[in-house]
Amino acid sequence: MATPNLPTPSDARPEVTGFFDGQTNTISYVVRDPASCACAIVDSVMDIDYAAGRIAFEHADRIIEHVRRHGLEVEWLIETHVHADHLSAAPYLQQELGGRIGIGERIVQVQDTFGKVFNEGTEFRRDGSQFDWLFADGDRYRIGTMEAFAMHTPGHTPACMTHVVGNAAFVGDTLFMPDGGTARADFPGGDARTLYRSTRRILALPEDTRLFMCHDYGPGGRDIRWETTVAEQRAQNIHVHDGAGEDDFVRMRSERDATLSMPRLILPSLQVNMRAGHLPPADDSGRRFLKLPIDAL
Repeated sequence: MATPNLPTPSDARPEVTGFFDGQTNTISYVVRDPASCACAIVDSVMDIDYAAGRIAFEHADRIIEHVRRHGLEVEWLIETHVHADHLSAAPYLQQELGGRIGIGERIVQVQDTFGKVFNEGTEFRRDGSQFDWLFADGDRYRIGTMEAFAMHTPGHTPACMTHVVGNAAFVGDTLFMPDGGTARADFPGGDARTLYRSTRRILALPEDTRLFMCHDYGPGGRDIRWETTVAEQRAQNIHVHDGAGEDDFVRMRSERDATLSMPRLILPSLQVNMRAGHLPPADDSGRRFLKLPIDAL
């Protein structure tokens, strides 16, 4: 059955191509309308050599080559949330391929939180205006002939959205593959109880809905995977399978999160991604800098 208070998923079956980034274990997607040349790009990656302070676009260039080779037209550049483990390449892809950059409307809450963490001045706008579109819960949009909608699924961050495109859903960090469980919920604005309720919202989609992960770490040494289904998650997810209780989940998630280190790229990622993938403004010399706040997270 359809998730309560949301549109019913359409019958479309988008063509989904995944691009795995081994440096951050991120999967980006090109989501194509099979009835046209229209597509969307979900959760792109900008390469960074953090120690050297250098950025590059090898991962994004793979996506550009795919889009051009297949004659596709990019309509959307979707960010499922403000990522803490990789930098977005959305502005670079937009420059090369077009499309509108979209994220959940709660980005303003994330910008307010991390604008303070990084001591950004008043010139850093906390209204989401760096993005072309802010999605609200239940918002409908189109990719070519396909109808899609956005579903608010917070808990990992306040602005997390799941994007449902026909029989496919892009869940960001809310869920991992069944043997990986769920995302952490201890970042500022995160909440384990809210995360549990968001997973139930996703798992109320039709059982044959294809679910596409933003990350996979190959637990136990298995091959990297990024596609599963609602039915598989409900039966096998180690954290939120059918019958897994909310209080037990909150206890487990909170205890586990207390043992986790911060992601290696969290500080550069947040500064860039809260700006829709743009680097901080240059100073008077024309150079750009990323900040390293001490004991802020």
